[in-house]
Amino acid sequence: MSDSVRVDDRPFARALGAEIRRAREQHGLTREEFVRLLPSGIGDRTLLCYEHGQRYISCARLKELAAALKVPAWELFRAATKSEGDPTRYTLRIILRKLVNDDSPEFESVRQWAANRLKGAPATREVLLSTATIREMAAMLDLVHNDLAEYLAAFASERIADHR
Repeated sequence: MSDSVRVDDRPFARALGAEIRRAREQHGLTREEFVRLLPSGIGDRTLLCYEHGQRYISCARLKELAAALKVPAWELFRAATKSEGDPTRYTLRIILRKLVNDDSPEFESVRQWAANRLKGAPATREVLLSTATIREMAAMLDLVHNDLAEYLAAFASERIADHR
């Protein structure tokens, strides 16, 4: 493999962590309650790091967490794989200059918004848009949320998993 090729698996780690958190919350468990169910004795801070994608989960640990949640590990893995690329599940860090220079006619109102943001604060290069903000923006501009999220993702310098 070339040195110039770098695989960034942080988005997947965040997506997998979000799926674990979602499953834990569906069971009505706090982190403290959940870790008490685990035979390995990990701490709630370790679980927090897994859920936020700050620490990678080994296959053995994923299997342990899934068993405690009464969910097959492959289901958590599959859900994370599916959601990893889904822009509707991420806060997006949008590069405003790139967005302003686009010429897609159906998103003219979004480009105008970005241009206004740059006029009001010329030093601003990027803005964070949460999934809730993108959803509200879509409703206000009479756009489909998924379409707007996919469009904006093309101008994102970073995707941050939203923990719903």
